[in-house]
Amino acid sequence: MVNRSLRQLPFFQQIRQRLEDMPPPKTEESILLRVLVQALVIVGIIATDIAAETQMSWWAVPLSIVGATWSWYRRRKRNITAKFLIAIGMMVVLVVFLGNLVVNLSDSRISLAELLVQLQVLHSFDLPRRKDLGYSMVIGLILLGVAGTVSQTLAFAPWLIVFLAIALPTLILDYRSRLGLEKIKLTLPASSSFSPLSPQRLLLFLVVIIAVGLTIFALMPRFPGYQLQTFPVSSPVDMQDRSFDGENRDIVNPGYVREGKARETGAGGGTTQQQGAGEIDRKYYYGFNSQMNQNLRGEMESEIVMRVRSQAPGFWRVMSFDRYTGQGWEISRKDQLQDIQRSRWSYRFLISPPLTRGRTKQVIQSYTVVSELPNIIPALSYPKYVFFPTKEIAIDPEGSLRSPAGLMEGATYTVISQVPYRDRTLLGRASENYPKKIQDSYLQIPPEIKDKIRQKAEELLAKSPNSLTSAYEKSLFLAQALKQNYQIQPELPFLAEKEDLVTAFLFRYQGGYPDHFSTVLTVMLRSLGIPARLAVGFAPGQFNPFTGYYIVRNTDAYALTEVYFPNHGWFAFDPIPGHELIPPSFEEDQTFSVLKQLWNWVASWLPSPIVSFMSILWGEILGGFLRILGGLWRFISGSLIGVLVGIIAAIALGFFGWLGFNQVRRWRYRRRLAKLPPMERLYRQMLEELKAKGYPKHPAQTPLEYARAIEQNYSSAAAEIIEEISQAYVRWRYGEQGQNLVYLRQQLNVLIRSLRRVTSVDI
Repeated sequence: MVNRSLRQLPFFQQIRQRLEDMPPPKTEESILLRVLVQALVIVGIIATDIAAETQMSWWAVPLSIVGATWSWYRRRKRNITAKFLIAIGMMVVLVVFLGNLVVNLSDSRISLAELLVQLQVLHSFDLPRRKDLGYSMVIGLILLGVAGTVSQTLAFAPWLIVFLAIALPTLILDYRSRLGLEKIKLTLPASSSFSPLSPQRLLLFLVVIIAVGLTIFALMPRFPGYQLQTFPVSSPVDMQDRSFDGENRDIVNPGYVREGKARETGAGGGTTQQQGAGEIDRKYYYGFNSQMNQNLRGEMESEIVMRVRSQAPGFWRVMSFDRYTGQGWEISRKDQLQDIQRSRWSYRFLISPPLTRGRTKQVIQSYTVVSELPNIIPALSYPKYVFFPTKEIAIDPEGSLRSPAGLMEGATYTVISQVPYRDRTLLGRASENYPKKIQDSYLQIPPEIKDKIRQKAEELLAKSPNSLTSAYEKSLFLAQALKQNYQIQPELPFLAEKEDLVTAFLFRYQGGYPDHFSTVLTVMLRSLGIPARLAVGFAPGQFNPFTGYYIVRNTDAYALTEVYFPNHGWFAFDPIPGHELIPPSFEEDQTFSVLKQLWNWVASWLPSPIVSFMSILWGEILGGFLRILGGLWRFISGSLIGVLVGIIAAIALGFFGWLGFNQVRRWRYRRRLAKLPPMERLYRQMLEELKAKGYPKHPAQTPLEYARAIEQNYSSAAAEIIEEISQAYVRWRYGEQGQNLVYLRQQLNVLIRSLRRVTSVDI
C-alpha cells in the first residue's frame, strides 16, 4: 500500500517517465564476444586468487557467470530495478572496502583487488552494450596486473599466457564491433585459414607476442628505484600485536634441544645439541641461537624459508656472536636487550643506527616468511626503520633484531637500512685506536691458543708481496689466504671434548666445515689486535627475474666475519672457499641482471675460447656502456636537477630523432623515385606535393579524374599545369608516346613554387 502511494507521487512519476522515454541502449549481439570477455574476467580473478592466496574465485566466478547469462537474456530490457539494486550493492561494497582498508593500511593491494572483483560481479548483471563489455575487459586486465605485483612465485604465469590467448580473439571481435562489422558473417576457422579467428593465425600472433615480450624483458634495464616503493606488513593471527612478557626474550630456535625437553622434533625440541658432539637439525640452521655449537656434523635438507624483495642484494644478516668458546660461539650480553615500541597507528619501529663518517645508501627490503624461523629478524646491516606486525621488538648489543614471537609462515615485514659504502681507500686509512668497549668485547681469545694463532696469522701475512700496514688490508689478505691454503672437509671427525676448533683447523685437519673458515678468520684477527666478531645470516639466494624476488633457502644460511673500523663501523669478509671475498651489496650493478643470467646460461653450452672472447667483449665494451648508462640514470633519478636535465635531454633526443626519421624517409623516397622511369617519376613528384597540401589521390581515381577533381581548389594557372602533366602521363603510360620531359620538369617547378607561395601567404 505504501509502495503504491509512493509510486503515485509526482516526483517518482517524473523519474519513471524519463526512464521510459530514454531510448534503449544499442545492444551487443555477439555471444562469442561475451563469452570471451567473461573468460578474461575469470582468468583475472583466478590469477589474483593464486597470487594473493585468497579464495575469491569460489564465489566470484559462479556469480559472474550467472550475472553474464542473466545480462544476455535481459540485454534488450531497461532493467531499471536491477540498476538500482546494483547501485545499492556498490555502495555496500564501498563500505566494506573502507573497513578492510583501515585494517590493512600497510598493504592495500589485496583490498583493492577484492573491491574490483566485487564490483565486477555486480557489473556482470548489466552488460547490454559493447562499452560495458569493454569495462569488464579492463577489469580483467587490472586484476591480472594486481596478480603480477602481488605474486612472489611464477604460479600465476600460466594464467598470463591463457589471458593472452583469450585476449587476441577478444580484441578482434571487439574491433569488428567498433567498426560495425558484427553483422558480416565470419568464416569458420576450420574452413579457411584467412579467417580473423583462424587458430593458425592466433597461435602465430601469440608466439610472436610472447617472444617479443621475453626479449624486451631480457633487455629492459632494472633500476633499483623501480623495485619497491611500498612497505608491506602482515602476519598470522598468532603473531599479530605480540609483545615481550619476560618469558620469551631469549632466542628460540625450534631446531635446538631445549633444557628439560626430550629430543623430539618440534618447537624448542629439535635435534641440535647446544654443547658437545652431535648432529645438525635437518631443517633449522644451527647458528641461529644464543649459543653456536660448531662440533656438529651433517647437512640440512634444502627448503625455501624466505622470499626477499630488495633494492639491492646483500647478506641478510640475522645475528652475531662476540665470545669464542673453543668449539663455537655465544652471546655474552644476551640479556642486555633494548626494547623498541611503535605507535598504535603505525607498524614502524625507529632504530637509531650508530654514527659513522662514511657515506651510506638507503636500501629497502621486504621479507616474506615461507617456513617457520626463529624469533630473530633478518635484515641488511644497520637497519633504521623496521615495519613489523608485533607491538614491540628488541635489539641486542650486536645489532641483532629480536621478535617477541617466532617468524611464522605467511609473515611479511619491511626494513629500511642505511648500508655504508665500502670505500677501500678510506677503510685502509682507518684509525687503529679502538674504543675500550670494543676492545673488551671483540678481542677475546683463549689465552692458551693466542700466541700460536698469532704466529700462524703472521706467517700467512708474511707471504704477501706488499707490506700490509692497515687492518683492512690484513683482513682481506687473511681471508683470501684461508680460501687458498685450506680446504672444506665434508668428512670432518668430531672434536675431542677439550680440543680447540681453530687449532684443529689450522694444524691438524688443514680445513673444516664452511662456517669453520669464518671462525678461524675471526680468531686470527683478534690475535692480531683487530676487533672482529662472527655474524650469521643468509646469502642473497637465487634471484627470480620474473617476480623480482630473491628465493632464500635454509641451506643459504652461513657464517662470516665482521671487522670493526673506528668511525666507519662493521664490514664483512667471507673466507669460505667458493664464496666471494666481499659479500654482495648495492655497489654491484644489477641494471641488466636478466641479460647477464641469460648469457651465463648460453655460455654453459659454448666452447671455452668463444666464452673467453665474449666475456672480454662484454666486460670491456658492453660493460663500459652499461656502466655509463647506469651512471647516467643514477644522475637523472638522484635529484631534481637531474630530472630536469633528463627531461631536456629527452626532448632534444626526441626532436633530433624526428629530424633523422624524416631524413631517412626522404632518402628512401628519393631512392624509390630514382628507380622509376623519368615520366612516372615526374608524375609521382607532383602527386607527393599535392598530397602534402592536403589533396591525396584516391587509388580508385584515374589521373584525369583526379586532375579535374582538384582544379577547383587552385588557380587557373596551377590547374592548367596539373592537367597538362596528367595528360602527358596518360599519353606516356597508355599510348606509349614520348614527352618533352625538360618542359614538363620546368612546369612542375613552377607548380611547386606556386604551391609553396600559397602556403606562405596563408600562414
